Amino acid sequence: MLNDRRRREAAEALRGAEARRAPIRPLTELFEGIGTQDAYEIQLLNIRHRVQAEGARITGHKVGLSSPVMQAMMGVDEPDYGHLLDAMELREDTPVPAHAYCAPRVEVEIGFVLGADLPGEGCTAADVLAATERVVPAIELIDSRIADWRISIADTIADNASSAGYVIGEGIDPRQVDLKAVEATLTSGPDLLASGRGDAVLGDPAESVAWLARTVARFGVPLRKGHLILPGSCTRAVDVTAGRTYTAEFTGLGPVSLSFC
Repeated sequence: MLNDRRRREAAEALRGAEARRAPIRPLTELFEGIGTQDAYEIQLLNIRHRVQAEGARITGHKVGLSSPVMQAMMGVDEPDYGHLLDAMELREDTPVPAHAYCAPRVEVEIGFVLGADLPGEGCTAADVLAATERVVPAIELIDSRIADWRISIADTIADNASSAGYVIGEGIDPRQVDLKAVEATLTSGPDLLASGRGDAVLGDPAESVAWLARTVARFGVPLRKGHLILPGSCTRAVDVTAGRTYTAEFTGLGPVSLSFC
């Protein structure tokens, strides 16, 4: 494990990489002995900095690497989580400058907007569905402050689970759809870029949210009413190209789009 000074140095290195859009070598190479506990503490250091020094507001959380295809793509074998902030909120009608990120990608997700706080320890998928106000079509913009996406689980956890932005649609009551059976596609113009199903996310997206609630409770982090929870991607991640619009469509939920300039 790292001492507090080394954790602060790692957090500062990630902040600098994001500010300069200049990714750094993997933390696992720069900080010998870094582990999962260190990585979550580094993530929290940067979240606290954003909230306290920059006035950011936490709007939710995300689960990363929750599907076998994403774990294989990133070379890891377990999920991770990160924080969503108000500055990450994107709009369908406002193109996103691709050059503002290091190596942006998009993912297709079924988002959960909470209508009540979730329990922590012991949280179940049934608890999640009972507390969810609506499920929404979502595209998550991910980015890595680690060069060439050469990430281990410790790298991506420390890097706030590679969070960068998100856009969501209107959504529906979760009782109106079988989330496991939702078919999802990602297209750009006439091109089908990726496809998948809701059950690619830990077998059930609601199970992924329950895993998150139980996991963050160990760090004293609650999942609150009004938060957006992104449970993980139904499909592989797709590299972003400036000038293109990406549309995610979900059976029963409808579409959502994100454009880049």
